Amino acid sequence: MDVETLRRAARLGADTALRPERFGALAYDFGTRRLSFVRRRSQARGALNEEFERGLDAPICLTWELTYACNLACVHCLSSSGRRDPRELTTQEAKAVIDELERMQVFYVNIGGGEPTVRKDFWELVEYATAHHVGVKFSTNGSRIDAHRAQWLRGNDYVDVQISLDGATAQVNDAVRGEGSYDTAIRAMEHLKGTGFKLSVVITRENVAQLDDFKAIADHFGAQLRLTRLRPSGRGADVWDTLHPTQQQQRIVYEWLLEHGQQVLTGDSFFHLAAYGQTLPGLNLCGAGRVVCLIDPVGDVYACPFAIHETFLAGNIREAGFAHVWRESDLFRELREPQAAGACSSCGMYDACRGGCMAAKFFTGLPLAGPDPECVLGHGEDALATATPRKSSVDHSIRRRAMVPVTVVERPCNESPV
Repeated sequence: MDVETLRRAARLGADTALRPERFGALAYDFGTRRLSFVRRRSQARGALNEEFERGLDAPICLTWELTYACNLACVHCLSSSGRRDPRELTTQEAKAVIDELERMQVFYVNIGGGEPTVRKDFWELVEYATAHHVGVKFSTNGSRIDAHRAQWLRGNDYVDVQISLDGATAQVNDAVRGEGSYDTAIRAMEHLKGTGFKLSVVITRENVAQLDDFKAIADHFGAQLRLTRLRPSGRGADVWDTLHPTQQQQRIVYEWLLEHGQQVLTGDSFFHLAAYGQTLPGLNLCGAGRVVCLIDPVGDVYACPFAIHETFLAGNIREAGFAHVWRESDLFRELREPQAAGACSSCGMYDACRGGCMAAKFFTGLPLAGPDPECVLGHGEDALATATPRKSSVDHSIRRRAMVPVTVVERPCNESPV
C-alpha cells in the first residue's frame, strides 16, 4: 500500500509526517509530538516491538552531540564533555548531515553535547534543520536562554527545548551539575514559561525523594517532566557506585511512574523496572542500532547514545554518509538479529525487561547477554562481584574545573568559551 493510501485510511492530516516501513508506516505529528503506527490488520504479522527489534529503514530520532565543549562539568556526564574537539564537523558538514536526514525522513534529532549552544553556528543549524523538515529537540543547561531567545522559541513549532536539572533544590542539583547551575536553570525556565518545554532529570540516589517536587516545578512552568536513567558511562562511571538508586529506591521510582507515567516522558530509560510485574509507558526494549543511534561531534556513529565506546562504533559519516552507516554497518546488522536471553533465559521476567540496558551492562563490566546491574530481582549483584568496569573511549573533561559558577549570557556569544 502506498503512503498516501495509508494517510487517507488513517485519516491523517497533511501536517503529519508519514514514512513507509516494511510493516506499514510511521506517522509523526509535529504539533502534538506524537508518534503512531499505521498498518492494515491483514498485514500485521507480529507485535510492533518485534518489528522494532529487526530495525527500521531510518531512525525514528537520533541523538546528535554537536560539540564536547561545555561550560559545566557535571559529575555524571555520559560523554565526559568539557573541551571542544578541533575535528568537529564544520557548519557545512553539519548541514549536509541534515540534508541526508531529510531524505531519510528522520522525524527529529535530539541535539546535545557538551552544551550545544556554545557553538557559534548552533542557532543557524537549528533553523536550517527545521527549514528542511527535521524537527529539533535540544538539551541545554539554560545558560544561553535569555528573554529574546525564549521568545524566538515560543514561535517555533518545530523546536523543543529541554532544560536539565538534577535536583529540585540547589543543594542537590549543584552537587552534581556545579555551583550556580540550579539558579541558571530556573532563570531559563522563567523565560520559557508557557512554551511547553521539557524539564529533564537524571534520576540519582540523591533526588529520588524529590520526584513530586520535580513534577511541581514542571507544572509551575507549564513544562513536561522527562525522567532518564543514570548510566555508568563517561564520568558517570566514576560516580555510579554512589549515585545510582538503591534497590529500594528503584521500587519507589517504579511505583511513582505507575501513578504518573502517562504525564511523564521516560523514553526507554526504565524498561528494566518492568520485571516488578507491570510494564511502564515507553519503549520496552533497547533501541540501540534499531530505532536510535548517536552521531558525535566528529561524525562518528555509535549504536547507543549512552555507549560512546569503540565497541559500539558503527562508522563515520565523513567516509560514506549517515544512511550508509545506518543501513550497511556490520554492527547494526548484528544488533538487529534476534537476541538470545543468555544468562537471563531461566528468568520468568525476561520478556518484560529484555535483560535491561546494554550500556549499563557494558560499562559495569557485565556481559551483554547478562543481567542488568540494577536488575530489580537482584540477579545483577552476584555478577557484579566478579566484573571489571570499563571506561568510555573518549574523555574531553576539563580537569579541576568542576563546580564552577554559571552565569547567563545576555548578549550573543560569537566564540566558544571553552
